[in-house]
Amino acid sequence: MNEESIKTALIAGQEKELCDLVKGELSNEESPKSILDTMMAGMNIVGSRFQAKEIFIPEVLFSARAMTSATNILKPLLTKSDVQPLGKVVIGTVLGDLHDIGKNVVGMMLEGAGFEVLNLGRDVAPERFIEAAKENGASIIGLSSLITTSMPQMKRTIELLEEAGLRDQVHVIVGGAPVTQDYANSIGADGYADEATGAVQKVKELLHLEQ
Repeated sequence: MNEESIKTALIAGQEKELCDLVKGELSNEESPKSILDTMMAGMNIVGSRFQAKEIFIPEVLFSARAMTSATNILKPLLTKSDVQPLGKVVIGTVLGDLHDIGKNVVGMMLEGAGFEVLNLGRDVAPERFIEAAKENGASIIGLSSLITTSMPQMKRTIELLEEAGLRDQVHVIVGGAPVTQDYANSIGADGYADEATGAVQKVKELLHLEQ
């Protein structure tokens, strides 16, 4: 398998080239899981470069979109071969907030890392997060807030999770420009991340997965 070409296309955000490479590898009877693992390794490089401020959100978005398109080609084959996601994550921007670029980057990075992600969008009510976690068997809820007036919705979501008797089954991570580690601690969140790569690492940590 031409691993370097796949990684290079992914890192450069070359969506069509990456999809063509993936189709070519499949026609050569390469394992869908091996192709996915190679792409995940490429996304790890993207994450590391983003963390080191060598690249920025637009470049990450291009890479993540290319990863999503290529993964969609593999999904039916991965399902047939019974390849399971690392875990299920529900994400969304909380009620009263319409920002979603950062949250979308987190979602795509999580998918690139091998997680199944249900992105609820923006202006999401606390009740909807709980419903989605229950319906999909998610083990993580990720809450994003970019304005201070919406931040109390994070606390409300955690309270509803407790009322539903799911607090010991579902971890909650929070993030967004005005959100801090201290605030996360004060509302009882399980984790906090200030950027996409950190969010992926925190999810892996909470689920006791290898870094």
